[in-house]
Formats: sequence, structure tokens, C-alpha cells
Amino acid sequence: MAQTARGHRKLEVVCPCCGAVLSVDAELGKVLHHQAPPKHEKAPDLSHAAQLLKKEAERREALFRHSADEEKVKSELLDRKFKEAFEKTKDQPTGPPLRDIDLD
Repeated sequence: MAQTARGHRKLEVVCPCCGAVLSVDAELGKVLHHQAPPKHEKAPDLSHAAQLLKKEAERREALFRHSADEEKVKSELLDRKFKEAFEKTKDQPTGPPLRDIDLD
């Protein structure tokens, strides 16, 4: 704690998040002076982030194409299964289904 010219006490407070320094009058509880936090020497590399986003977009597109191809194969497979089952049952006679009471 320091004292101002008039004898008022002054507190120096450092922000734990950003590192800014505040000078606060202890009696009034008001900020007397604000010192901005130190600037970072190196800015974040945005080109690396852009590359990561591009790779992620390509991966999503590849997964989508694979999923679409699987759906095409799935519909063809179901179509073939239906035709095969139809061919097997085509020659069988059709009639009312058997009930449990009919078996007695």
C-alpha cells in the first residue's frame, strides 16, 4: 500500500486473468489509475487454424460421401433380398394364414 499526496491510502491490484494493474483508493473504493496488461509478443498463428479447419471440412465431406455410398449399396441389397424372397415364394400357393385353433 502506498500513500497519495493528501495522505489517502492507495492499493495496487493485479488482475489474475489479464495482468492489468489497478490503483484503487482504499477509502473511496474507486479506481484511480488503470495500467493495461502487457501485450503478447507473438500473435496466434491463424494460418495453422485455417489449415486445421480445411482438413476437418475435407474429413467431414469424405465421411458424408462414404455414408451416401453405403446407403446406395444398402438399398440395392434390400432390393436384391426382396427379389430373391419373391422368387422363392412366387410358386407357393396363397391362402389364409393358419391359426392356432386350426391346428387342433
